Amino acid sequence: MTQPMQDQPADPLFAEIDRRRDDLIALTQDLIRIPTLNPPGRKYREICDYLDARLAASGFATELIRAHGSPGDSDQYPRWNIVARHQGAGSGDCVHFNSHHDVVEVGNGWTFDPFGAELHDGRIYGRGTCDMKGGLATSIIAAEAFIACHPDYRGAIEISATADEESGGFGGVAYLAEKGYFSPDRVQHVIIPEPLNKDRICLGHRGVWWAEIETKGRIAHGSMPFLGDCAVRHMGAVIAEMEAALFPALALKRTDMPVVPDGARQSTLNINSIHGGEPVQEVSYTGLPSACVPDRCRMVIDRRFLLEEKLPEVRGELIGLLEGLKASRADFDYEIRDMHTVIPTMTDREAPVVQTVARAISQVLGRGPDYVVSPGTYDQKHIDRIGRLKNCIAYGPGILDLAHQPDEWVGVDDMMDSAKVMALSMRELLAGAE
Repeated sequence: MTQPMQDQPADPLFAEIDRRRDDLIALTQDLIRIPTLNPPGRKYREICDYLDARLAASGFATELIRAHGSPGDSDQYPRWNIVARHQGAGSGDCVHFNSHHDVVEVGNGWTFDPFGAELHDGRIYGRGTCDMKGGLATSIIAAEAFIACHPDYRGAIEISATADEESGGFGGVAYLAEKGYFSPDRVQHVIIPEPLNKDRICLGHRGVWWAEIETKGRIAHGSMPFLGDCAVRHMGAVIAEMEAALFPALALKRTDMPVVPDGARQSTLNINSIHGGEPVQEVSYTGLPSACVPDRCRMVIDRRFLLEEKLPEVRGELIGLLEGLKASRADFDYEIRDMHTVIPTMTDREAPVVQTVARAISQVLGRGPDYVVSPGTYDQKHIDRIGRLKNCIAYGPGILDLAHQPDEWVGVDDMMDSAKVMALSMRELLAGAE
């Protein structure tokens, strides 16, 4: 644990947070024990109801909002979100803490119960501890402690727990942003407690372009492939050209964005999936596939691009590769379909929320923060693009490398330090809190 600065014990705000250590542990454990798995989107209403009771008891006005019609929303798996607002004694800015409540699949390799929330050697283990229910619990404790110490603050505090960040955030922050919940006239400062480490401020993220490439062929009997045209072989040519030309070209593109880890400071492309030929049969099917030349092959690509790149350039590189094959390879034909696009975003280091959180980190940890950019996107994209709110960062406890891993954990000391950073930031940003 970072040694506290000498003036910390004299600060009633820090003392108030220290008194809430056991509450922070219990709150985090309660959240982890609600298995909000996405997909398909389980227990969303249950966790929102839990938070509703907790925050209402702390004086917050709460709203439960279902993202009707969003991707994944159904009567079986409704996309529920909660937005809670605590109004201060007078007018002022609003500080909003946004966390997603969904977690990814458990996966194999666990030595702890993924939803047991076991406390061991100062760490709480479980799926979602790091990403990001620990951050959600931290923001709640920070807000409650701040309100207790500064009941006459001016402005407002909002806490949201939103759906589906792990699958794009369209049933969560995107939906709320479209409804005006992140408009600059309602909210002025946003902190997203993603696990970027307690001494880092994350300014934004790279861009993403997902697309599906389909190569065309002609079906024929598998014993006479010369009478058909194999779409899988055409896709093999696409991959060979990527290996020979595209991947080396992407490796040469570097950014001035402080992306972590260092390997993500270049442009990247991941081949997400490939499928050729007849559809995959159900697991219960025990027969052999039919003897056919595949007349179609589909590849999904995940292209991550830099602030210095423009989307038409990113698309143009791949289309140029495909057009080159069409000109040079007999019978080559293809289609390409856009699936998902996010433009890179990066908040200015001089933005009020950045400067405020930086000062708070220095006071709590005794050193200035590192400034980073995430290799993958998170819900800042919707706050920026839909909400038109630029004064937004990610800051929270937890080690990024632990996200989505077996035996995921969050450190209690890290949450305590982050809670103090958040509380100090509220004190500076909300008028009349001194």
